[in-house]
Amino acid sequence: MSEALWIKIIGTLPAVLWVLFAATVYVTLRGTIVERMVPRLTAVRAMGMEFELAAELLDRAQDESESPVTPHARRTALGRLEHAADLLSDGRILWVDDHPEGNAPLTELFRTAGMHIDVARSTEEAAPLLRRRSYDVVISDMERNGDPHAGTTLLRLLEQYGVRTPVLIYSANWDPERGVDRRIFAATTAPIELVHYVIDLMERSRLATL
Repeated sequence: MSEALWIKIIGTLPAVLWVLFAATVYVTLRGTIVERMVPRLTAVRAMGMEFELAAELLDRAQDESESPVTPHARRTALGRLEHAADLLSDGRILWVDDHPEGNAPLTELFRTAGMHIDVARSTEEAAPLLRRRSYDVVISDMERNGDPHAGTTLLRLLEQYGVRTPVLIYSANWDPERGVDRRIFAATTAPIELVHYVIDLMERSRLATL
């Protein structure tokens, strides 16, 4: 064998040895690598499934609403939901409405985001809940059981109890021309706007505790 051939063979040895070393390390540590990657991959898949569910629930809520929505507004709301996951997790909402079945898609949406929702059908049902626990957000309609001032009655109850929780009005009967009570953070008839307002309030609540 010629000297030139030997020199060529010796020159390729480092590369061959590195390949053998990498293969040995992979075979030895393959189990550990897979064990560490699987939970992360599973979490990513789970987040993807939850995001798809959130989109479906938001679409259902929007379909049941008379308020129009653009594709851009839908994408923006879903994007905020995805990025606000940590802020929404373990948040508490008290939702006061005499027809909670009409809010089912949004209620499930917020629960999917990790929030806890208590539902009351009247101001009377809401009263003991407000005395027992604290909430990050109160959502209320305005007219309940034939009383067009039920929402305002709830606001006065909050003042009576010294509860400073911000209130969102979500009601098909909302008429801003009647004036906006100082205790109301925002009012809307649109599901996507309600999602934005809840995220806004949770951001305030979380940042205030930092």
